[in-house]
Amino acid sequence: MSGKVFIPQPVDREGERYLEERGYQIVRGCGKTDKESLKKDIAECDAMLLRTLRIDREVLSAAKRLKVVARHGAGYDNLDWQAAKEMGIQATYSPDTTALSVAEFTISSILTLAKMTETFQKELRRGNFDYKFTHKGMDVAGKTFGIVGFGRIGRLAAKKAAAGLDMKIAAYIPRPEGKDIPDYVRVTDWETLFRESDFISVHVPGGGKNHHLIGEREFSCMKETAYMVNVSRGGVMDENAFADAVRKGKIAGGAIDVFGTEPPEADCPLFGLDHVILTPHIGSNTAECMARIGLDTAKDIHLVLSGEKPRHPIEGKK
Repeated sequence: MSGKVFIPQPVDREGERYLEERGYQIVRGCGKTDKESLKKDIAECDAMLLRTLRIDREVLSAAKRLKVVARHGAGYDNLDWQAAKEMGIQATYSPDTTALSVAEFTISSILTLAKMTETFQKELRRGNFDYKFTHKGMDVAGKTFGIVGFGRIGRLAAKKAAAGLDMKIAAYIPRPEGKDIPDYVRVTDWETLFRESDFISVHVPGGGKNHHLIGEREFSCMKETAYMVNVSRGGVMDENAFADAVRKGKIAGGAIDVFGTEPPEADCPLFGLDHVILTPHIGSNTAECMARIGLDTAKDIHLVLSGEKPRHPIEGKK
């Protein structure tokens, strides 16, 4: 085979090696990620392996030979896949590779919040060893873990929390009829989940109807001792409403891995909040997961450029 694959941001060598072994040329581009640079870099390429850059109709229109854009990950809200479809460009994603890593990250976030390890280590570094005498963490056994979005990641997180941590699991599932729901999961309505949960984790796609899905109304229902964990997409949660709820003591805090604007601006309302853990969108950022995604996306690129159907086409459903 031959062809050029545009990879503007670093991916695991596993994926690149797979493509190189099949005769494809890797194109890095000029290194700039502004729209005009992307249009020039993609012009003569047959495929693109896309990470976090936003690719819209204008960029796609500049591609003269593009046959496939493979989204590196389970989300694809940064790709105008509908425009790609109209142009005859196949769009793919990698839905099965990130669930384990993000589920583990969710559990680690819950434990970090519960045990206050971030706060304690900061105080220790300030010389405040006795901080522990006036502040205490909590055990998670017996606490309620509420899950919004019971797909691959939500299911895995629920399983790990129930089996490994003895947590009670509540889930909001809009249409539970006929679905395989484990017996340790209690299906609740929207308000009940926010009212009764001690930890709430979000695992839904970004964009569209999910924009600001969780906001002031939801935070007002939560316990003052409850925590919010968002490892899905930044726009799913109203950051200003969350920041306001934390400052006013309406909720205890949270762990936020995704932002409405990435990277977040210097005036991001989440900066400076106490009892809030902020990480730079690293839920799936493990060596093993990056290798899985890189190889998975490379395989779909090869299938499309070989004239075959991809395993994971983007069809607007998850």
